[in-house]
Amino acid sequence: MQYKKIENDRPVRLAILGCGAVAVKHTRTLRRFPGVERYYASRSGERAKSYFEKYKGSGYFTSYNEAINDENINTVLIATPPDSHLALTLQAVQAGKHVIVEKPPFLKSADFDRVDMERKKTGVQVMVAENYFYKPLLKKLREILAAGYIGDIKFIFINATKKQQQEDWRNDPEKAGGGALFEGGIHWINFIANMGFKIKNITGFAPKIPAGRLERSMQVVAEYEEGMVATLLYSWEIDALFKGLRICRIYGTKGSITFEANGVFIFIRGKKW
Repeated sequence: MQYKKIENDRPVRLAILGCGAVAVKHTRTLRRFPGVERYYASRSGERAKSYFEKYKGSGYFTSYNEAINDENINTVLIATPPDSHLALTLQAVQAGKHVIVEKPPFLKSADFDRVDMERKKTGVQVMVAENYFYKPLLKKLREILAAGYIGDIKFIFINATKKQQQEDWRNDPEKAGGGALFEGGIHWINFIANMGFKIKNITGFAPKIPAGRLERSMQVVAEYEEGMVATLLYSWEIDALFKGLRICRIYGTKGSITFEANGVFIFIRGKKW
């Protein structure tokens, strides 16, 4: 598939739509790349200007429309609440811009088809900013599992619990589009979907949710075509050991793997050890 290219002698002129905590995280990474020029856009001109000045950007825009329609911008990074992702992505794609959209990308699975249809018309690329796909821990686990050190895999258990208080748009059902699993647990759904096996069925179970609140804890059970079963516990309500140590396990017929969810360690007990 041929994509519209940014010429080698041109910088990536990236407009970050939304000036919040996520924009700061991306800035910390992007400013290490000299070939990327960062521009900041917000519905508040003052906020966009403050980010431009504080993080030494290349410019700023006082609206999302202004950034998307600027002929010098070739890429946009959508870092706004989820309810605005689809409209901004379609607008940017139709303007011929490459798009990086923050997770969770869209509110409906059918939205991906709409975006893909429009993307094909302009030849741009649309990428979801899902960093767990590139997690070193996941890459190493795939290698270990493919080597067969613990025999036939039977069970995968992922502990992704933590305490996380939210007092922003994540408490607004209209803006967030879902609860903790949709907003943060999507990382771990991606994780279990990319361990080297193909998911056949997946089901979620929620503990009792207080009236008027979004879910903050979920249990997810996934069945793979290869036969193994994975269980994911995701929560913003449960303290992890030592305020962050989360122990996960994979069980096979000839051994097991114990690892820490943040990638602190991997222990293998199998036919080779």
